Amino acid sequence: MTMPKKIMLLGSGELGKEFVIAVKRLGQYVVAVDSYDDAPAQQVADLREVVDMLDGAALDALVEKHRPDIVVPEIEAIRTERFYEYEKQGVQVVPSARAANFTMNRRAIRDLAAKELGLKTARYRYASSPQELTAAVEAIGPPCVVKPLMSSSGKGQSVVKSADDILRAWDCSQSGKRGDGAEAIVESFVRFHTEITLLTVTQQNGPTLFCPPIGHRQERGDYQESWQPCRIEEAWLQEAQEMAGKVTRALGGAGIWGVEFFLADEGLYFSELSPRPHDTGMVTLAGTQNLTEFELHARAVLGLPIPEIALLRAGASAVILAERNGTRPRFTGLGEALVEPCTDIRIFGKPGTRPYRRMGVALAAAEPGSDIETVREKAIAAAAKVTVICEEN
Repeated sequence: MTMPKKIMLLGSGELGKEFVIAVKRLGQYVVAVDSYDDAPAQQVADLREVVDMLDGAALDALVEKHRPDIVVPEIEAIRTERFYEYEKQGVQVVPSARAANFTMNRRAIRDLAAKELGLKTARYRYASSPQELTAAVEAIGPPCVVKPLMSSSGKGQSVVKSADDILRAWDCSQSGKRGDGAEAIVESFVRFHTEITLLTVTQQNGPTLFCPPIGHRQERGDYQESWQPCRIEEAWLQEAQEMAGKVTRALGGAGIWGVEFFLADEGLYFSELSPRPHDTGMVTLAGTQNLTEFELHARAVLGLPIPEIALLRAGASAVILAERNGTRPRFTGLGEALVEPCTDIRIFGKPGTRPYRRMGVALAAAEPGSDIETVREKAIAAAAKVTVICEEN
């Protein structure tokens, strides 16, 4: 195998930044692409490009200009149908063109999981107008969850509790969507007691591997804290691994996948799938595993061996959020946040802020004798000590 490879990263947020750091440590060359300049991953890459990745011609021009060996998508807002052509040209698409196209669209991945693979999911319908949404809500029955077919980090997601919420939910789905499709998915509300991410690693020349399950808590459809390991029954863990193995095999390719599940009293539900490092997996930066999710992704993408994934200690993460729209963010409280042993802070380097925008993450690891709840509390306390200050627009 000849190195280095030229990697084109499509989407350059905080997850992409950690991925770039991981592949740069392995000697690779990275072109980081985003829709705005000075995105986090661009700050550590070899080259940067600013382009609307929903413009297929502009995307083609970038591939022609840089001739990457590997294309790594990090976000949903990409003209992913172009990936099939890139594969024909000999470019490795991560995990694969099929995977990127299916998972960037909730219709494709949900139909694959529920109809083709027979995985247990929430009941669902689709709607492409307020009138169709009304009919879907009546068929599913409130409460139900409405999401855009393409979005990220919970954007555009809302809960319909009565008919009075339908128009608001439609408007929310359309304002929070990515891409140009005017369609939403309506899901029955699963009364779960635990939500987990099962990081799943598929390899070019090796078995599918699973990280210890990660528990997480969301607000506004976006992750607020995560912890690893999340204690679940062994039978449920085996079932989750079987489901994750089925869906990743059906999509194909090599890389890390964030496979999400709901755990309810009546059993395990497949929820969603991301074909890349997962935001809840930032907890692995706390040293919970022998390899972080970004290092695992790097090895899988490059075809390098992963002898094992070992849990080293318990850990937790908690997000640091902005409160208002602004520029030139600064941070106070870092010293106070780092006083406790086994804590760390990662500031992402985003050049602008908006309400609830994720600007950093606090990490905490277990000390001898600590339980997971203690570690979670430590991460939340550390995050609360950091304040984001910005110049208002």
